[in-house]
Amino acid sequence: MPVDLNNERPLAWDSATLDADTKAMLDNLQPNILRAHVREHMTLLFVRFNDVAEGRAFLRGIATTKMKSARRHLEEVRDFAAGRGRGTPYVGIGISKAGYRDLGHPVEDVRRFDDEVFRDGMKRRIARAGDPPVEEWERAYQREIHAVVLIGDAEPEPVARLRAEILGELPSSARLLGEESGHGMRNPAGDGIEHFGYVDGRSQPLFLKDEVDREPKQHWDPAFPLSNVLVPDPFALDPSRHHGSYLVFRKLEQNVRAFKEIERDLADSLGLKGADRDRAGAMLVGRFKDGTPLTLKPSGNGGPVVNDFTFDADDGSKCPFSGHVRKTNPRSFGREVIMARRGQTYGDRADDPSDDSPPEVRPTGEVGLLFMAFNSSLLSQFEFTQESWADSPDFEIPGTGHDPVIGQGVRDLKVTFPKVWGKPEMSPPHAQVAQTVTMKGGEYFFAPSLAYLRSL
Repeated sequence: MPVDLNNERPLAWDSATLDADTKAMLDNLQPNILRAHVREHMTLLFVRFNDVAEGRAFLRGIATTKMKSARRHLEEVRDFAAGRGRGTPYVGIGISKAGYRDLGHPVEDVRRFDDEVFRDGMKRRIARAGDPPVEEWERAYQREIHAVVLIGDAEPEPVARLRAEILGELPSSARLLGEESGHGMRNPAGDGIEHFGYVDGRSQPLFLKDEVDREPKQHWDPAFPLSNVLVPDPFALDPSRHHGSYLVFRKLEQNVRAFKEIERDLADSLGLKGADRDRAGAMLVGRFKDGTPLTLKPSGNGGPVVNDFTFDADDGSKCPFSGHVRKTNPRSFGREVIMARRGQTYGDRADDPSDDSPPEVRPTGEVGLLFMAFNSSLLSQFEFTQESWADSPDFEIPGTGHDPVIGQGVRDLKVTFPKVWGKPEMSPPHAQVAQTVTMKGGEYFFAPSLAYLRSL
């Protein structure tokens, strides 16, 4: 019988009573979808095919010899926790709408994908958002990308080795259109951060019982049904047991100097002094640098970071409604929209993103985020979040303003900020902060089942 994707109970993947259909799903699902795979070092290869047979053979070879299943990945995590050795590198594949066509699937068959965003492709959807026009994207993303191959591991050497092997197997008829490399950044506490210096990757949807059981959940339930991330693979041998996920990729360049100048100027305009100046940046992000939610405390660096919270009791006098984490995950509603984020930072920098150096020493570009997220619906998850929440000046309350971190588009509305944490006194109207994150290109992919890839 088909796997019940809507089951609200988190998946006990290693249960002795796990049914055969769910086992088959895990044995044919790519890793990194249900559970994030370690990828401190990561390479993405963007490929175009020009020969059906050779393109199919290339992907089939990778899937057969270099890719492991989601179940194997989970077993490796369990074994590592028990001291039984480290796991193997992650290799993933995503195929675009154009890629399916170039692998020999007729246009009418591609309509089996029920997501109109995927069927359109990112270039055709760009007019709906505030992103730059395609002609301003980096050259690689202006071209027609057919597939992305993702390689990740805790160490750089396995990634380099697999990259060389995969490129060595790329047929002469195919083209490597572009390549990205990312690597993790951490603060002194060991938490993963992004280039503005803030802890990143919190509040991920969790699908597996062993992960959910480790999380406090008095206020915020991190357990999500599989339907948030999985859909039947329409070209697999048995779509009722073979599943995939829609993958969005966006290269987001960060102007760190400009963001730090904005933090400084906002703190000055609100008259914040001493340690309280950190609240200026926290009002933009919704968390302090160490991950402390602004809705819970007026300062960070005050003990263990709590993630079990909602915004229900906060009228915007603690965390503004425009705060990035509040805009993109209001927590008490919209759970069906939440994506499984799997991005990685890119770019090298000479400064320390965790220290208090002045803005003048921060990079203005060439660093950022390789944003990646798995969805069961690009339309109702990624595009909805970006357009109806982050880019909307009237979500969650009219006059809120754009998401000051990832919001795109013209910002002609003026906004206010709380002058004192938790008090009703608001600042005079401010111009919205300037955009400091620029989309440099991207594409929509489908991460198919291993059953499909190995049958090519």
